[in-house]
Amino acid sequence: MSDMSKRNLVYFEDPSMRGLYACMEEWQQTNNRRLLSISIQQDAGNYCCIALTNPTEVVITSPDGNRHADVYQSPTHKKGFLRITNTSA
Repeated sequence: MSDMSKRNLVYFEDPSMRGLYACMEEWQQTNNRRLLSISIQQDAGNYCCIALTNPTEVVITSPDGNRHADVYQSPTHKKGFLRITNTSA
């Protein structure tokens, strides 16, 4: 298992909220990962953030990689359905 799947805690800090946002946005772009949960507090004149990242995304596919599973919500029902789509044309 890669380290990316094992570690999901990230810390950011900046003197301004705008700067904190920019740091977090840049981290997401650089690492191509999303933040699952964040907590922002002020500490000694800085805005500090402890964030949890999503674990590495899992894509469910058939063994040959041609079919993918996703969750589909029917427009006529409030339930979600697991749908299999064929990715090859």
